Amino acid sequence: MCRHLGYLGPTVPISALLLDPPHSLLRQSYAPKDMRAGGTVNVDGFGFGWYPGNDEPPVRYRRATPIWADENLPALAAATRTGALLAAVRSGTGGMPVVDTACAPFTDGRWLFSHNGVIRGWPGSVRELAGALPVEDLLTLDAPTDSALLWALLRHRLRAGEAPADAVAAVVAAVAEAAPQSRLNLLLTDGAVLVGTAWTHALSVLRKENSVLVASEPVDSDEGWLPVPDGSLVLATPSTVDFRQIDDGRRGADRDHAPSAPRTGR
Repeated sequence: MCRHLGYLGPTVPISALLLDPPHSLLRQSYAPKDMRAGGTVNVDGFGFGWYPGNDEPPVRYRRATPIWADENLPALAAATRTGALLAAVRSGTGGMPVVDTACAPFTDGRWLFSHNGVIRGWPGSVRELAGALPVEDLLTLDAPTDSALLWALLRHRLRAGEAPADAVAAVVAAVAEAAPQSRLNLLLTDGAVLVGTAWTHALSVLRKENSVLVASEPVDSDEGWLPVPDGSLVLATPSTVDFRQIDDGRRGADRDHAPSAPRTGR
């Protein structure tokens, strides 16, 4: 059910984020530690998007092959530097296509998006949510997958002017209500902020003095890694990390967006 990672901070080679750490996304693709009954390997493709700087839109690289099978990746990742990255490896759900366009990250303008999980009862469970989207959005999905639809739902809210954290929380709440037992770990960035959710799946965050890393699993043994509480959203920048609970209509209105952990920052 996929693994993903987001980074904001000083410019570094992509390989330092994607390939080099002892429990890197590369290793998580074949030896994940916390899939929570969601599969054992992530062999159905990978992708990453990065920001070249100077307010340029992100660049994206996606392949429908295992990350370890791409002979071009080590050289590309070592030669490319960035201060903002979103990357994912994919374990496709049965019945969904294994093609480049089904791999995260999905993108629009400056946004990069990834989904780690599955919508239960797909596609019937979210028929009404999908039907509320503009027809053009449905006709231009990257692929006929639950992740691509989640991106369409989120993108629609972002285009309407909703704040990123509010839009992500609203999509998770709506889909969780329509399709109970779904796994909805979302990750979104515009190169300046990272928004992630932990919804019946693992997510952790590590903030250092001038950087932040959000990942399905810690990529190293740094003691600063914090688990994102289940049912929560993390809003992160290189200087702050904020946790919020997500109200899905069943958790109690009195807990709507109440902090589940203190804000940290400098």
